Amino acid sequence: QVQLVESGGGLVQTGGSLRLSCAASGKFFSINAMNWYRQAPGKQRELVATISRDGTPNYTDSVKGRFTISRDNAKNTMYLQMNSLKPEDTAVYYCNANIWTILGISYDAWGQGTQVTVSS
Repeated sequence: QVQLVESGGGLVQTGGSLRLSCAASGKFFSINAMNWYRQAPGKQRELVATISRDGTPNYTDSVKGRFTISRDNAKNTMYLQMNSLKPEDTAVYYCNANIWTILGISYDAWGQGTQVTVSS
């Protein structure tokens, strides 16, 4: 099984920046697409950004121009640089990855989440 561990969350003022990390460990053959989701209180979990194995990023409209997703395949780690943060970015941020095992089985793994709070 793969473990995904997020880090980098915290409390920041409006306009500030945070950098989230998601490190994968365990036994697997490869990691395909990796994603950042977030869930605010009382709201559904939403996809924030996704990055393919070759590094192609995509973003939800509300974070375009402010967030940057990246990954280091050698370190099995994904990042989310968040700039110009707004109170509406407050949420628990989750790392998600599509994992391929050595047996050719694909499944989605999730991290435990990291809290991001943006004060006004």
